[in-house]
Amino acid sequence: MAHGLPRKIRIAFILQAVIASLVIIVGVFAINLSLKQQFLERRLKAQADFYWDHWERDPRRALPVGMVLRGFVVPTGASVPLPSEFAGLQDLGEGFHKLPEDGRIAYIDDRPPGRLYLSYDAAFVDELTIWLAIVPIAFALLAIYAVSWLTYRASRTLVEPVSWLAREVSQWDPQKPDAGVLAPERLPRSVEGEVKQLADSLHSLAVRIGAFVTRERAFTRDASHELRTPLTVIRVAADLLIADPDLPPRTQRSLSRIQVAARDMQGVIDAFLVLAREADVAPQSEDFNVRDIVYEEVVNVRPLLAGKPVQLDVIEESSLRLHAPPRVLGVMVGNLLGNACQFTDEGRIEVRIGRDRIVVRDTGIGMNRDELDKAFEPFYRADQAHPVGKGIGLSIVRRLGERFGWPVSLESAPGEGTTATIVFA
Repeated sequence: MAHGLPRKIRIAFILQAVIASLVIIVGVFAINLSLKQQFLERRLKAQADFYWDHWERDPRRALPVGMVLRGFVVPTGASVPLPSEFAGLQDLGEGFHKLPEDGRIAYIDDRPPGRLYLSYDAAFVDELTIWLAIVPIAFALLAIYAVSWLTYRASRTLVEPVSWLAREVSQWDPQKPDAGVLAPERLPRSVEGEVKQLADSLHSLAVRIGAFVTRERAFTRDASHELRTPLTVIRVAADLLIADPDLPPRTQRSLSRIQVAARDMQGVIDAFLVLAREADVAPQSEDFNVRDIVYEEVVNVRPLLAGKPVQLDVIEESSLRLHAPPRVLGVMVGNLLGNACQFTDEGRIEVRIGRDRIVVRDTGIGMNRDELDKAFEPFYRADQAHPVGKGIGLSIVRRLGERFGWPVSLESAPGEGTTATIVFA
């Protein structure tokens, strides 16, 4: 899990440490810069007060002269030249000033005895400020890094069972998940608590999925044989019997209904077997011409039009070929044609093969807007006067279309007929 939870936690701790470090560094330096000015002002004012206090008792007391602090006093009324380091300050007023030549800070204090000039080495304060900032920053950063590292190690230990579980589940074969690796007796010692509960639940789920897949495969295999074989016998027997010209009309009508019901059942079985499989286990695909499927289904539905003044035509506008399971398209076209034949008592049914679609248009009873909106619902029937069928044909057609990326649409108007379109995207 290169991009999984452990990596995200590691990145989160690194970002936390970096952001905290930046905040501490910026904050400490900002505070020190702010305190630096206050420190200088207080230091110089305190030194001036100290000098004047002692000057009143001993006027001959020497002024401070050193590397950091220097001073010079001009008695009131005296004309004394200022030292070079204080040059230019005689015209300035009382207060704090910065000497441009060496960057020292000057303070001028006027008292009745005279004017006091003090200068302070700002570089010394800068060095002091830097050291006062570096030491707490270093200790703070070390503490942050140590706590972050220990917390990360603890978090990684807590997350490792989840990562292990995710790795094992991601390696499962969807067709046959290996649930044994999550069996309670095979779990690592680190997997405990809520993670163990999750592993147990996934183990139970995998066992159930495995059993379900096995049942699904057994069902589709057995149903394909056990349902189609007797149905084929019924259809063949009905075809042989109905070919006898000596049968009475009542028997012929019954056999015709058996033929229609057997054909419908064949289509429903084929559709259910396709839909019962998983999405990635489709029937075997092959290259075929769509017209072959259409003509085959036209032949199958012609008995539904027996005795009806209905013309059934196929119009080829393009030689359309597909690489897909041909039986799936046969089920879809057969259902649409079956509906058209069932709900058209007179007029015409037209199957048009276009460049990327099949259009089935009839002049039957049609549907209003409410009926059209419910047409794809299972077991919905718009016209109760036509009870033949199971009411699930259009639902199967749409589900098969969604399964194979062939959207199906309907247009209809009462008394004008219905147009069904299959688009091959």
